[in-house]
Amino acid sequence: MIDVVDCPLPATFQDAGRPGYRHLGVPLSGALDPEWLAIANALVGNPPHTVALEMRLLGPRLRVRESITIALAGEFSARIKDASGQSRPAANWRSHTLAAGDLLQIGGLRSGIGYLAVHGGFDLPLVLGSRSTYARAGLGGIEGRALRTGDKVKVGAPQGLPSVAGATGIPAHLPQAPAVPSAPLRVIPGPQRDCFTDDAWQQFLGAEFTVSREADRMGLRLDGPRLAHTRGADIVSDGVTPGAIQVPGDGRPIVLLADCQTVGGYPKIATVIGADLPRLGHALPGQVLRFAAVTMAEALEARREAASALAATIAAIGAPGPALDLDALYSANLIDGVIDAN
Repeated sequence: MIDVVDCPLPATFQDAGRPGYRHLGVPLSGALDPEWLAIANALVGNPPHTVALEMRLLGPRLRVRESITIALAGEFSARIKDASGQSRPAANWRSHTLAAGDLLQIGGLRSGIGYLAVHGGFDLPLVLGSRSTYARAGLGGIEGRALRTGDKVKVGAPQGLPSVAGATGIPAHLPQAPAVPSAPLRVIPGPQRDCFTDDAWQQFLGAEFTVSREADRMGLRLDGPRLAHTRGADIVSDGVTPGAIQVPGDGRPIVLLADCQTVGGYPKIATVIGADLPRLGHALPGQVLRFAAVTMAEALEARREAASALAATIAAIGAPGPALDLDALYSANLIDGVIDAN
């Protein structure tokens, strides 16, 4: 059991989401960055889509009632305080053993989002095949809502132990916070590209857009050039997916994310390719986004490359390395880390 001592900002439990129910109006949901979710789970020996806690901007304070293994994926500060008051840092991209009574304190997230995985996952009910929280409909997680102070969360039954023999980390594949502002997000033209003027299309690809304060797990509304329609901004509602970029009547694009609706009545100028979707999950208000058009073949190749890179990262976790320096090992803190991904 884990006690939530404090949870100042919304955090939700997320796994791979609910594919297969969009025809019933149920959004996909799931982790905004499924790659980081998979890495966090790999660090504690879980299957890649095991439910974990997705944190945004600022993490919670959690106290454990019995010994567990946890992993932190992201760029944020965290500390572990034991029952005697002794405190030690909890590094990102590695696993840690928490003893009964330990307090885990997670600070601000420089990467926008981050993940806390526990060995065995969190013991939450399945709703339509997923434990993901979709708060707008009260599905999944804890009573269909975000984590809050005073909650008590059960840890799932472990399925074996994390492999730690000879673990040396993954220096060649260390994940980094996505470079949201530096590289354009790759897109393919949307199904209603012809609803926009050629000038609007060139503006979309050539201009910079800023993430507004209207940003959540459903989508990001962007500030920048107003994109002009050729014949109005209303269409017969049709299907939308995460990554779709709608443009309503005011000309301000909306990039849809994991919790987006299943249909919409605004034309879609473009769709962000699957390989770049995780970067969008880290975008914060005030950050600048740019877009670049690619072909479907290029989008598929990027997806294959991303999958291959993720597989290499996960395969390298816990890989045996050179002989240990026993003198250095004996002088170090042997309790803190179990697997080091640095």
